[in-house]
Amino acid sequence: QVQLVESGGGLVQAGDSLRLSCAASGDTTCISSMGWYRQGPGKERDLVATITSGGSTDYADFVKGRFTISRDNAKNTVNLQMNSLKPEDTAIYYCNAQRIQSHWGQGTQVTVSS
Repeated sequence: QVQLVESGGGLVQAGDSLRLSCAASGDTTCISSMGWYRQGPGKERDLVATITSGGSTDYADFVKGRFTISRDNAKNTVNLQMNSLKPEDTAIYYCNAQRIQSHWGQGTQVTVSS
């Protein structure tokens, strides 16, 4: 099993920045892709960004140019730098790791006020 713990959420104003971090523990060998997803109020969970063990990244169109995902394979961490935040970025952000199956963190709340 893989355990994921997110941190870094909070309440910010539009235009501000936040950095989310996720630490993986447990059976972390052979984790392939790690990423961030988000679920806004009354919405489905959407992909935000993913990164492979080799460093290849993929971003949702709505965050391209504003968010940057990074990963430290040695520390089993994945980070999401979020700049130019908008009220529509308000959501619970979930860390995800792919190892045989999909593993999820408990989520961290990001609230952006206008």
